[in-house]
Amino acid sequence: MFERKKKVRFGWFTFTCCEGCAITFIELLNDNFDRWKDKLDFKFMKTLKSINSMENLDIAVVEGAISTEEDLKLIKKIRENSKYIIAVGSCAINGMPAGLRNNFSQSQLKEIKPILKKFKALEKVEPVTKFIEVDSTVQGCPMNSETFVKELDKFILLCEKE
Repeated sequence: MFERKKKVRFGWFTFTCCEGCAITFIELLNDNFDRWKDKLDFKFMKTLKSINSMENLDIAVVEGAISTEEDLKLIKKIRENSKYIIAVGSCAINGMPAGLRNNFSQSQLKEIKPILKKFKALEKVEPVTKFIEVDSTVQGCPMNSETFVKELDKFILLCEKE
């Protein structure tokens, strides 16, 4: 009998953005599925499954900017429950273009104030990196595919060695 290796517990989280990085990742699964199928245990990825758990993740990937109080609570919970976090896409790293309302005029802000209040929006849309420490970033909108594959493979290897 051989001892089966434990799979890496993986989560993908999307905040305020176009979700282009998640779509890019799903496309990357086409090319990398054979390599990743026995290595990744998809614990949280709403684009792939309906029942999700964010407890005790090895790797969490986050895309999008933080725009609400709920987002802020969730990103902190993700950090507490993850060994490694990879922030992907421009919105997660620098807040734009999801943070366009940060540049609105006073009259525009006044016009949208009821909506912001209704959804408990933060005063400004901020990048994930403002609120938590991340272990890696992958630039782009959507993310750079080649860089992401290298980064994910690097963290999978780290987890397998632990």
